[in-house]
Amino acid sequence: MADLTLRRYRPADADAVWDLHERALRDAGGWDEAFAHRDTDLRSVQSEYLDAGGEFLVGHRHGSLVAMGAFHPHVDDADAMVLRRMRVDPAHQRRGYGTRVLNELEARARKRGYDRAELDTTTVQTAAMAFYEQHGYEQVGEEYVDPADMTLVFYEKNL
Repeated sequence: MADLTLRRYRPADADAVWDLHERALRDAGGWDEAFAHRDTDLRSVQSEYLDAGGEFLVGHRHGSLVAMGAFHPHVDDADAMVLRRMRVDPAHQRRGYGTRVLNELEARARKRGYDRAELDTTTVQTAAMAFYEQHGYEQVGEEYVDPADMTLVFYEKNL
């Protein structure tokens, strides 16, 4: 993990962030071109995350963006943050990079006064589900999304 450098997102990261997002989702079986329009937050990281009181971290290894993750304030609960966009390049998984990003995001959220983290993923992303459960997240619900023919899984963790 020492070879991973974490820092806050910069506008120059935009293309690499989108590339990592798509590549990681394709590898996990979670990419659907028909729903890419729902990922517009990644085209507006500054306003969607940083200006909104959240955080967006990128992890670099030897000059390449290989990990990322973000959170933003929960819209209905001032004590909670919503974890989003956790991605690790498929060629760099199982090296602790996701854990490093997650730990740093949770630490920054606690410093900002958040008591709880919430997130969702899909049942197709079994590795993501296992990752969150290994890091103390508890499943709190599911929802079938008909047009996408997928099931969302919701998690929470007290920080």
